[in-house]
Amino acid sequence: MTARQARPRTRALALCGAVGLSLALTGCGGSSDDTKPPTVLSTPSSAAPSVSASPVDPDAVVKAAVLEVYSAMWVEQMKAYRVASPDGTKLDDFATFDALSAFERDLATMKKNNTRVTGGVGHEPEVTALDLEAKIPTATVEDCVDLSKWKAERTSGEVLPLPTAQPLRYVATATVERWDNNRWMVTEYKPDGSRSC
Repeated sequence: MTARQARPRTRALALCGAVGLSLALTGCGGSSDDTKPPTVLSTPSSAAPSVSASPVDPDAVVKAAVLEVYSAMWVEQMKAYRVASPDGTKLDDFATFDALSAFERDLATMKKNNTRVTGGVGHEPEVTALDLEAKIPTATVEDCVDLSKWKAERTSGEVLPLPTAQPLRYVATATVERWDNNRWMVTEYKPDGSRSC
């Protein structure tokens, strides 16, 4: 196992610890010395209302791992957009060729036209479906992609405006599958410019 493969497990374990800590903090209170009867400090009419713990999502750790891979794909994609080339990125660590096909077309066009990206892309991804019982466990990620800080320019420095028909915020959907060794991979990515968010 390489250091890169171990990283998601470390983050997942850290999240597990955080979820466990939140359960400990929101669970039923009590003294560490259970042999003593509780002491009544106030009358029942002035007692503070009990706070109910919000339900914990049993799939929170899995969803966090899925979102981590999706976000890592985008980090590597933005590295590629900044130089109009996938060379030197780790895109294939997080996404399959099918998922990257649209990005590869973008990069080929950018290279041909001597353009690059200097801005960024905002994201609001969430896991909207999760099937852990399937032969290949699958998650669906829906993302609100925000191009308000996207800046494209020619390598000469000339800024290029976005096409007027391009919405600044639109929905994209990704399919993420869990492969061998508990490794999640983005296998499909579909932007939908007709759905604003």
